[in-house]
Amino acid sequence: MSDTPTAPIGFDDFLKVDIRVGVIVEAEPLEGARRPAHKLKVDFGPEIGVKRTSVQITEHYAPEDLVGRKVLAVVNFPPKQIGKFMSEVLTLGVPDENGKVVLITPDKDVPVGGRMY
Repeated sequence: MSDTPTAPIGFDDFLKVDIRVGVIVEAEPLEGARRPAHKLKVDFGPEIGVKRTSVQITEHYAPEDLVGRKVLAVVNFPPKQIGKFMSEVLTLGVPDENGKVVLITPDKDVPVGGRMY
C-alpha cells in the first residue's frame, strides 16, 4: 500500500464499493500464516450473513478482545485465497505511526449490516 493519493474516481465508482458494519462473532489465530494474523467470523446481519476474513492486526488486538467489536468491511470483493484460508470480506483499518493496522470502527452504536455512505 502506498501513502500517495491515487487518481480521482467518480462518485458512481465509490458507490460500487459496498462497505458494511459487522460484529465479530469469532476470532482466533490464523495458523500457518507467513505474517501473524487472526481469522475472524463477522456477522453482517440477515441480508449478508456471517463472513470469514483474515486480518494482520496481532500487534494491537488479541483474539479474545475482538469478539463483540463492530468493524467496517468491504463485502462485495470476490473471495481471496490466503494460504489455506479463504477470506470473503476485506476488514478495513489504517496504519498507526509504526505501520501496524488499527481497525476502523463506528464511534457510536449502529445497526449491524448498515452500509457506509
